[in-house]
Amino acid sequence: MAEKHFKYVILGGGVAAGYAAREFAKHSLNPGELAIISKEAVAPYERPALSKAYLFPQGAARLPGFHVCVGSGGERLLPEWYLEKGIELILSTEIVKADLASKTLTSAAGATFTFDILIIATGSTVINLSDFGTPGADANNILYLREIDDADKLVAAIQAKKNGKAVIVGGGYIGLELSAVMKINNFDVTMVYPEPWCMPRLFTPDIAAFYEGYYANKGVKIDKGTLVVGFDSDTNGDVTSVKLKDGRVLDADIVIVGVGGRPLTKLFKGQVEEEKGGIKTDAFFQTSVAGVYAVGDVATFPLKLYNETRRVEHVDHARKSAEQAVKAIKASEEGKVIDEYDYLPYFYSRSFDLSWQFYGDNVGETVIFGDNDPASSKPKFGSYWIKEGKLLGAFLEGGSPEETKAIAELARLQPAVPDLEQLAKEGLSFASKI
Repeated sequence: MAEKHFKYVILGGGVAAGYAAREFAKHSLNPGELAIISKEAVAPYERPALSKAYLFPQGAARLPGFHVCVGSGGERLLPEWYLEKGIELILSTEIVKADLASKTLTSAAGATFTFDILIIATGSTVINLSDFGTPGADANNILYLREIDDADKLVAAIQAKKNGKAVIVGGGYIGLELSAVMKINNFDVTMVYPEPWCMPRLFTPDIAAFYEGYYANKGVKIDKGTLVVGFDSDTNGDVTSVKLKDGRVLDADIVIVGVGGRPLTKLFKGQVEEEKGGIKTDAFFQTSVAGVYAVGDVATFPLKLYNETRRVEHVDHARKSAEQAVKAIKASEEGKVIDEYDYLPYFYSRSFDLSWQFYGDNVGETVIFGDNDPASSKPKFGSYWIKEGKLLGAFLEGGSPEETKAIAELARLQPAVPDLEQLAKEGLSFASKI
C-alpha cells in the first residue's frame, strides 16, 4: 500500500479537528498539505448535539445540520468545504501505530501516512462497564454515547422499546442530559449514581438539590449513593434488569451508561511527556516532541489564570485549543510570536427547559443567590465561589446572554469580596457593578 505524505496531519475527526481545519484555511494553505485522519465515517461535527437535539422525538437534529463550526456561530463546514480548500478527509480509518521519531502513522488496514507536523486531536473514549468486569455488561441495549454511531444505536433502541423503561447509569453531564431526553421520549426513567448528589465535580449540594428536585418533578426517579453491580438479560440477549449494590433490582428495556471518559493517548505512550492523565504541552499546545501538538481532551496545558497545569474535557476548550495550536504553527513558520493560551474554564449544559453556564474555578466557599426552587415556573439562580477573599468562579441558571457575559467577566477579573453576606444579598447585581 502506497505511503501518503502531508505537511500537516490532524489525527482525530472530532470538534477540535474541524476548528483546526478552519484555522488552517484562514492562513495560507496549499491543496494537499493538510489531512484529517478519523476513524469516524463522517466529517467533523459538533459532538454536544448527540446528547440533546439528535435524540428529540420531534425535530431531531441530523447531519449535515450540525457539522462544525455551527456550535460557535460559525460557517457549517460540509464535506465539500474540505474538498474546496484542498484538505484531504481520510475517514473510516483507524490509526493503530504512531511512530513520532519517523513521523509515521499506520492504519489498521496497513496504510501509512507521514507528516511534517502532527496535531493529536484524538479526544476521549467512554469508560465501559465491561472494563470493570461488571456481570452482564455486554447485554444488548446497554448503550454508551460518544460518537454518531452510538447515537444512531440509541435512536434505534428508543424506537424499538417505545415508552419503555430506561436506566441511566451516572449522574454527570451525560446522565443528566440523557435522563432528560429519555423522559422527553416518554420513557420511564431512573438515574443511578454512587455519589451523594449529581454532577459532584462541579455542583455544590445546594445546586444539585435544585436539579434533582426539578428532575423529580418531571418524573425522573433518582437512586443515588448506590452502585450498579450487574445486569440480567433475556434469551435474546436483551437487557431486562439492573442489579444495585443495595440488593434492589430495576427493570430496564434500555440502559445508558455515562460514567466518564479516558483521554486517547495510548498511541503515544513513551514517546511524549505526560502529566495529569494527558499529554503535556506548552502554552501553544506543542508537546515535548518538536512539531507534534496535542489539543482538546488529551492535552495537559498551562492554565495561565491559575498558574497551574490542567487537563480540560469540554467542547469550548477543544475548539479554542485547536485554533491556538494552528495559530502557533503558522506563526512559527512566519517567524512570528503569538500570545500564550489564556483560557477561562467554561462549562455549560441544557436539558428540559433549563440552561446553565459556569465560568472559572469551583474552589473555596460558596454563596448561592436567586430563585432555586425546583417548582418555580422560571427558576433563575446562581452561585459564586470565593477563596482567600477573591471571587474565582460563577454559575448561573436561566440567565440572559448579557448576564452570562457578566459572570464570565467576574470569573476572569477575580474581584475582591469583603463580605459574603452582602454578596449573597446582591446576587447577580454584584456582576453589574464590576
